[in-house]
Amino acid sequence: MTHNSILVSILTVWMGATAFAADAVFDVRDFGARADGTTLCTEAIQKAMDACAAAGGGTVALAGGKFLSGTIYMRSHVTLRVEAGATLLGSKNIADYPRNIPALRSYTDKYVEQSLIAGENLEYIGITGRGVIDGQGESFKHEGRKPTDIDRDRPYLIRLVNCRDVLVENVRLQHSAMWMEHYLGCERVTIRGIHVWNFGNANNDGLDLDGCKDCTVSQCVFESDDDGITLKSTFERPCDSITVSDCVARSHCNAIKMGTESNGGFKNITIANCVVTSPTNTNTFYGRSRGMGGVALELVDGGKLERIAISNITIHGVNVPLFLRLGDRARPFKEGMAPPPTGTFRDVVINNIVATGVGKVGCSITGLPGHVIENVSLSNIALTFEGGGEAALAQKKVQDYPKRYPEGMMFGDLPAYGLYCRHVKGLRFSNIQLRTTDADLRHAMVFDDVENLAVDGFDASFWPGGAAMLSLVQVRDAFIRGCQPRAKDGVFLNLAGDKSRNIALTANDLSGAGKATDVAPDAPKDALVLK
Repeated sequence: MTHNSILVSILTVWMGATAFAADAVFDVRDFGARADGTTLCTEAIQKAMDACAAAGGGTVALAGGKFLSGTIYMRSHVTLRVEAGATLLGSKNIADYPRNIPALRSYTDKYVEQSLIAGENLEYIGITGRGVIDGQGESFKHEGRKPTDIDRDRPYLIRLVNCRDVLVENVRLQHSAMWMEHYLGCERVTIRGIHVWNFGNANNDGLDLDGCKDCTVSQCVFESDDDGITLKSTFERPCDSITVSDCVARSHCNAIKMGTESNGGFKNITIANCVVTSPTNTNTFYGRSRGMGGVALELVDGGKLERIAISNITIHGVNVPLFLRLGDRARPFKEGMAPPPTGTFRDVVINNIVATGVGKVGCSITGLPGHVIENVSLSNIALTFEGGGEAALAQKKVQDYPKRYPEGMMFGDLPAYGLYCRHVKGLRFSNIQLRTTDADLRHAMVFDDVENLAVDGFDASFWPGGAAMLSLVQVRDAFIRGCQPRAKDGVFLNLAGDKSRNIALTANDLSGAGKATDVAPDAPKDALVLK
């Protein structure tokens, strides 16, 4: 045995089952596959996959052309590698996608699921290479249904259920008929360096991690008509210990999103160093040419959202850059189950966010009466909105809409052009800069039914004739400092509400405001203290 052979043997023993692919390579052409893009190669590819698994694992390789296929079932210890210059084409015939009912069922699994690449209860599997996997999804029509309907005659591109130690790396994934990738109840998923292009059909999400644990997503580009990077929990398992970093997300809907399905909840999530823009592709199925949202955290079907850290995100050209929502749609994950109780939403830190060219609506952080969002901190935030809000919008009465589908635009244009916050306890703002390109006569920020509020270093545009920069309604225990408003003919802070109390303004330079404060008759006389 040569020295190199001995070294390889030692490394193989040391790595053990952690290797995604052994040395053995199975070329699908050796099993009868033809790389002409027209011959159906499902059987040949599956034979190669099964032979590789029977040999103890390795790599199934597609090289040298286009391979047309229906559903391919992954096997443990096998990597599917699509080489540079090769394409795996999904068949345009729905009969080539068998209907499967996974043992691990989410609420959607009252339907059967179909996908080009499928697997369940597997370990140590990979989908890699510098080639292309194309679902040809435009061939599967969304036959007259509403855009929100889920059509089960449209296959996913990749759907893996209850799998462990999964690597998806470097491939280009495009044109799925449904979600591009759905990882349901999986653990230790690594998604790295892929490019997703998903336009042309309904429900064209870029990535869905659903009830998954210990996953990393990095160095990827996601471009999609529907939501881009999406975390869901459509059954009782939470999304837990997920890291998303160094990605680009372009979506006609929400670029980075948790929800809407939240039965299991979300915990221990980090999202960092990402770029969000609207897609360059203006072909929309039901999104908007300008993306609906940048970062959206939506807990509406029960569950717990907690310990979320989001940092270093640049956003350009979407409607609503930040949207945090605790609602009560209360949809159970299985038919016949009782609706889940209202969830809990707490311990979220968001910092270093820069957004420009965003819409008129405004951002929002909203819970429900008796079910408040708790402990949210935002720091080093710079947002530039398009403006255009009329003075009457500052007086708009916003409904709670507990059952409404959550979306950043669900309330319409808000009373604040910047941030509208209601039903929140424990809210911290530090170094917040809000600007509008055109004149906007709304408040910069509104706080309604907020307890334990701190605003430190707030800087915002003020236009002549505009409403007070800050509006506080039924706010308890607030501390506002380090502000230097430039509102020569305006009011810095308006206070209202008979439950308002203990509002302290200290270490501010209010000389640039025409009037420091305006206290409504219904507010207690001693509620506001200037120091």
